[in-house]
Amino acid sequence: MKQNDILGIVPSQYTGKEIAAESTVELFNENEASAFYEIVKQRLLHVNNWHQLAGLISAKFKLIDGAGNEVDRSVQLGDLFKIDIPGPGSSEGDGYDWVAIEELKEHSTEGIQSIGFRVRPTNNPYGKKNETAHFYSDESTSTFIVIREGNIITATIIDRNIKPNTHAGSITDKVRDTAVGIGAMGIFSKIQWQSLAEGLVKN
Repeated sequence: MKQNDILGIVPSQYTGKEIAAESTVELFNENEASAFYEIVKQRLLHVNNWHQLAGLISAKFKLIDGAGNEVDRSVQLGDLFKIDIPGPGSSEGDGYDWVAIEELKEHSTEGIQSIGFRVRPTNNPYGKKNETAHFYSDESTSTFIVIREGNIITATIIDRNIKPNTHAGSITDKVRDTAVGIGAMGIFSKIQWQSLAEGLVKN
C-alpha cells in the first residue's frame, strides 16, 4: 500500500506489528473534489461520529478535552479519545481504552490538501494510577490521514509498533489487554480501520 505521508506524522516501524487500511474515491473534477474534501475533513475531525461511519460492529469514540470534559467539536492537540470497544473493558480505564492526540498537522498547496493526526495509548485521566489504559502498549500509535490529490481523495489509517499492553497493574487487566491486543493485531483493528476509512470517503 502506498502511504503518502506528506504531513510527516507517521512514525517509523521498529517493533511489534503494523496494520494499515486505506480507501479512495475519485471525483469528476478538482473543484468537486475540493468541495468533498472539506466534508471528508470534517468527518475525520469529529470522532464522536466515527461509529456511524464505521458501522455497528465498530468501537465507539468519545472526545475528551485536556481538562477531562466530554466535548462535541473537532479534535485538538492534547485531546483524548475514550474508546468503548466491543467486549470487556479495562478496569484501569473505567471500562474504556484511552489514547491522546500527540500530533495534528494540515497541509494545503495547489492541487494537494491533507490533514491528519496521530494518537498514542495513555492513562485514564480520571484514574488514580499513571498506567496505560489501553490494550496496546504506549509504544503503539495510530495515525489518521485524509489527502486530496487533484480529483482523488484518500483516507489512510496506520497502526505502527503495536504490541499488547503487558504492564497493566492488575492481573485481570493484563489478561484482558493481552487477549484483546492480540485479537486487535490480528483481526479487529484491520476491520475497524478499513470500515472507518471507507466511511470517511463514502460519497
